Amino acid sequence: MTELKKGLIRVLCVDDSALMRRIMTEVINAEPDMEVVGTAPDPLVARDMIKQLNPDVITLDVEMPKMDGLDFLERLMRLRPMPVVMVSSLTQKNSAISLRALELGAVEIVAKPNAQSGKTLEAYQHEVADKIRAASRARLKKYVAPGQEAPVIKTAGIAHNVRNDWVVAIGSSTGGTEALSRVLTGLPRECPPIVITQHMPAGFTASFVERLDRTCALTVHEAKGDEVLESGHVYLAPGSVAHLAIRKSGGVYRTVLIDSEPVNRHRPSVDVLFSSVAKEAGKKATGIILTGMGKDGAQGLLEMRQAGADTFVQNEATCVVYGMPGEAMNIGATDEAVALDRIGERLFKGLAKAQLPLKR
Repeated sequence: MTELKKGLIRVLCVDDSALMRRIMTEVINAEPDMEVVGTAPDPLVARDMIKQLNPDVITLDVEMPKMDGLDFLERLMRLRPMPVVMVSSLTQKNSAISLRALELGAVEIVAKPNAQSGKTLEAYQHEVADKIRAASRARLKKYVAPGQEAPVIKTAGIAHNVRNDWVVAIGSSTGGTEALSRVLTGLPRECPPIVITQHMPAGFTASFVERLDRTCALTVHEAKGDEVLESGHVYLAPGSVAHLAIRKSGGVYRTVLIDSEPVNRHRPSVDVLFSSVAKEAGKKATGIILTGMGKDGAQGLLEMRQAGADTFVQNEATCVVYGMPGEAMNIGATDEAVALDRIGERLFKGLAKAQLPLKR
């Protein structure tokens, strides 16, 4: 075995496909700050390699022989928690499994490359590398079963005000699927329309929307474009397909899907959404950044604050990765960081402070 280099992110790739193991090895080893220290064709081999190599991050296939990725992940997070990036084919079944993996403690999802995605190997390399970096810096969370620790909004003295000309915009990335679930399941139906950009691979947002819609009082949609924003409804940007924005037309806000180049290496980009909210809604908006790697959304949140909107971020202690919220704080996009389970309460305090009239 060759001598391992110090200071690099050490990655173990677990996949039953020899081709995928080779691709992952090539794209990871091409990065200056990481290296593949081993590959395993199944979880049973991986188990022994983890003990031997002590990797910093594992990339884990969803479907494998002998033991599937979910079973292995569940045991791993219970016995030896460590950062895991799930690697999944773009199928409805696998996207649902991958989302379950995020519930169990996986940090990120990356889609397997295919001819239909249109991505170059270089673009795929950047995506894989970014997610491995995020995983290596993640604060691992203990899995909490749904209903075991439901978020609580203290509504005493907080008016549940609803107006369709108020917009709540949320941006998130690494760790964001579970953070969004925590926030949205704690919100009542009497809520202004919510627009969300969460960094996700193409094909995964539909399953995520399904899950949210099943568990929330709010009605959750994958944005299609030109939908009128309605109170009690949530509109999620489709993963990797287009940027989500809003526009005001005829006295109502509508969703807009923009098929343009990535911004901050992301499509959809939180900055694109927030910038449109700043321009179209001005002070009649709330901007929130949840956990995520990088700086996407910070500049857009600053634009929202400068337009008079209420802005805040998730605090460092409850973030999986504090990159996006921390960057927003650093540039003055907000001066308020809130614990995850207080996000809903803080949102409604802001609405009450704005003295919105109650819906009749």
